[in-house]
Amino acid sequence: MQMRALGKSGLKTAPLVLGGNVFGWTADKATSFDILDALIDAGFNAVDTANVYSRWVPDHSGGESETVIGEWFAAHGKRDKTLLITKVGMDMGEGRKGLKADYIVKACEASLKRLQTDHIDLYLSHSPDEDTPIDETLEGHQRLIDAGKVRAIGGSNYDGPGLKAAVDAAGDGKARYEVLQPHYNLLVRDQYEGAREDVCVAEGLGVISYFSLASGFLTGKYRTEDDLKKSPRGGQMKSLLEGRGPKVLAALDKVAARHGATQAQVALAWLMARPSITAPIASATSVAQLQEILPAASMNLSTEDMADLDI
Repeated sequence: MQMRALGKSGLKTAPLVLGGNVFGWTADKATSFDILDALIDAGFNAVDTANVYSRWVPDHSGGESETVIGEWFAAHGKRDKTLLITKVGMDMGEGRKGLKADYIVKACEASLKRLQTDHIDLYLSHSPDEDTPIDETLEGHQRLIDAGKVRAIGGSNYDGPGLKAAVDAAGDGKARYEVLQPHYNLLVRDQYEGAREDVCVAEGLGVISYFSLASGFLTGKYRTEDDLKKSPRGGQMKSLLEGRGPKVLAALDKVAARHGATQAQVALAWLMARPSITAPIASATSVAQLQEILPAASMNLSTEDMADLDI
């Protein structure tokens, strides 16, 4: 497995990061364990989660995904083979949200307890906090690094100016964002290309993209309005069937046929081939789904392929 450097963090990731948002939600504990085992056994290493996963589910309070991963570490002993990524900042209820230094430290302790580990490899600010100066946020992260509880930090959902301001604020007791986690895929390109990408390239940041398959749209599963009934997420896809959506699917079909691959594999391989992207994130709710996307890491898209996909 060809590992990739995550910016200047000193961390290395496989070309594909497993999204843990489904653990304890659409993938029960036993299935989640099987998926995680299959990932590590295939030579991949990175797992992305967040303290807030999956608070949006009725009767969930947040922490469900971290808890499942922690139970897997305890039961299967593969912590040393796992690059663990989690996040802080989203609303956990009861005032637990934001990026104030003291809260970051407390939230990290709670995550460590759920994850049953003594450190987090990459800790991300999940979303900018307009009520907290970036200096305070970075000071909080530095406290965790100094304590050995976090190895490196980054930010998610920052715009270009906000990301640049955060990077410029580092130093003098303030940690540096080494990684950006943006919304980015073949269909949604304006959430990363432009100012955000320019900062990442100029500052040497690692980039791990989320919604890499546009919530399943780029698998080719949704092509007509009738297809929207295939899953609970189908209703979100209606707008994607308009505009560039059909053209992007047609391009995926063309390149997939050329390689004897699936649309999902091609969509992920396109992200992996983008020079500024370190690794895309993709989730799986079964081992079969995981095994279907992993070959993307070994696909080599040609200049013609990349041109065909540049819709």
